[in-house]
Amino acid sequence: MPETPIVTLPVARVAVDVSLPHLDRPFDYRVGPAEDEAAVPGARVRVRFAGRLRDGFVLERLAASDSERELSPLSRVTSSEPVVTPEIARLVRAVADHYAGCFADVLRLAVPPRHAATEKAEPAQRPPLPELDLADAGAWGEYATGPALLEALRRGDRPRAYWQVVPAHHRSGDWADGFAAAARATADGGRGSVLVVPDQRDLARLRAACNRVLGRTGFVELTAEAGPAARYRAFLAALRGDVRVVIGNRAAAYAPVRDLGLVAVWDDGDDLLAEQRAPYPHTRTVLALRATQQQCAFLAAGYGRSCEAEQWVQRGWLRELAADRTQTRHTAARVRAAVDSDLALARDPAARSARLPHEVFELVRATLPQGPVLFQVPRSGYLVALVCQDCREPARCRRCHGPLRQQQRQQRQRGADGRAAAVDLGCVWCGLLHPDWSCPICESRSLRAPVVGADRTAEELGRAFPNTVIRQSSGSQVLPEVPGTPALVVATPGAEPTAEGGYAGAVLLDTQLLLLRVDLRASEEALRRWLAVVALVRPGADGGSVIAAGDSAARAVQALVRLDPAGFAARELAERAEAHFPPAAKVVTVDGAAGTLAEVVQLLRAPEPTEVLGPVPLPGASLAGTEDPVERLTLRTPLSTGSALVRALKDVTAVRSAKKNEGAQRVRVDPVVLG
Repeated sequence: MPETPIVTLPVARVAVDVSLPHLDRPFDYRVGPAEDEAAVPGARVRVRFAGRLRDGFVLERLAASDSERELSPLSRVTSSEPVVTPEIARLVRAVADHYAGCFADVLRLAVPPRHAATEKAEPAQRPPLPELDLADAGAWGEYATGPALLEALRRGDRPRAYWQVVPAHHRSGDWADGFAAAARATADGGRGSVLVVPDQRDLARLRAACNRVLGRTGFVELTAEAGPAARYRAFLAALRGDVRVVIGNRAAAYAPVRDLGLVAVWDDGDDLLAEQRAPYPHTRTVLALRATQQQCAFLAAGYGRSCEAEQWVQRGWLRELAADRTQTRHTAARVRAAVDSDLALARDPAARSARLPHEVFELVRATLPQGPVLFQVPRSGYLVALVCQDCREPARCRRCHGPLRQQQRQQRQRGADGRAAAVDLGCVWCGLLHPDWSCPICESRSLRAPVVGADRTAEELGRAFPNTVIRQSSGSQVLPEVPGTPALVVATPGAEPTAEGGYAGAVLLDTQLLLLRVDLRASEEALRRWLAVVALVRPGADGGSVIAAGDSAARAVQALVRLDPAGFAARELAERAEAHFPPAAKVVTVDGAAGTLAEVVQLLRAPEPTEVLGPVPLPGASLAGTEDPVERLTLRTPLSTGSALVRALKDVTAVRSAKKNEGAQRVRVDPVVLG
């Protein structure tokens, strides 16, 4: 009679794919002889949980369980590929705890779905990295301490730095080259790197730089948009150690790179780096937690600077790496405000209120013969809003009270009173035409547009500069690049195309629209957007010039003129500390029905001191299937007690989950948007 095989580690600790707060822990299962070899730590399994078969991952194998109940057996091993490494499991747990979330939710972000054919395929053959001249530091050579950073990475050190990139169409502003060089230095030291960028345009630029420095097979791209096969192929290449460098968007932050030596993030202030799925982690924090846990180097970089990064610099967790003021002024474009002196105001008395002051036309006339000129317009569309010319009453539909809009290139006719009247006005909501519109307050037939979109701006520029090529980039029609020939390029923020040889000049229109947004980060975001435009313009030594049309006294505009994002971030952080706003304080928001939030407040055992603000209704939000408004509860506490508040709130969600109380709640820790 054959002997029964002995299983030396008969217990598998499994992370079951269940997103219930009160069940946010691993469970033990019995491993039979048939699954002994395949049920390795990190393998995918199927287990019976609460009467149903569910997916799970083996976290570890044990000799015995601490549970007193009889263990259920593993149903089967789906794949023996160890896709959850111990390092990633610890990172997932830390991220879940930091954001009051569940392990299973974060694990879905970290591990892509299995693609069986890709898993069984033979891995691609990858030649060694190409030879590289170590004396050429690339973009880092433009910074005093840049070469020293590369040497530290080659030695295997763990530097943590914030790279304040000069916003210039110059080698010193080539952040992608700097990231690729840092990854290559880390690879030369025998370690791996994870490089994260916000969007596909940044990824394309980083890909081109990595092709030059690492070769086409020296790295992989890990993005959620790549498709299941391509994403899983890149994931396995990193997991198996076939490549040492992974680039991508926020999906790459959890890439299982072996011997991790560097994590880097570009433009950490971009809200695209904030995950839109629970528990809503931010990539910047995920990488910081990973750098701490795995003892690797951390690099954040940007033309601007977020308050979170400034806080880390002030605490000494990050060391600033920046060019001196003289070099910045020499390599960046010349930046000025449209009305920056009494002399300019005397020359053009209407400049403070004019959308296109006289100085804007002077800049375009001076720079257009040398190359393209970029106009950044905060809003897309034509006439984004219409109001009465006389009393400023918004133009509304007679039937549904929706806003009225005028189509692009709409002709205008003279009314009986001799004043210009818009024809064929249409309602945005119901589509009803209003050819005989008149103001219900003052009966005027004249309209004006306090907010002008990119389409109308392009039309106005076409009239002001006839026989000039006009190009537009916004919305779904984003131009990746424009030629270096004279042209006017009108683009919305984030859709600015690069220009061959750089733009000869740039104009920032309607700066007040970005600054007046109802958002805590409005000024920080505006400066970040403007500096991204400055980075597309030729250096001032080559005639590059940028002008901001708007209130020259605004702090963000002044920081733009000085090219001083660090000083702006420091002052912004100081003001947030006085007002107890993040990141100077721990802020958690809870959204849900009024009854749900009342129950949360009743169950919460928050640490002292904790401020409970609200709840207040969220404009335009309602519960699914009902007309009941969604309300928001805001909890605020000092950073020293922030972790205790998050734990207390997670305990509340666990209690409500265990009792199966009705009413869902959405918890956000350190929310990006705080209106």
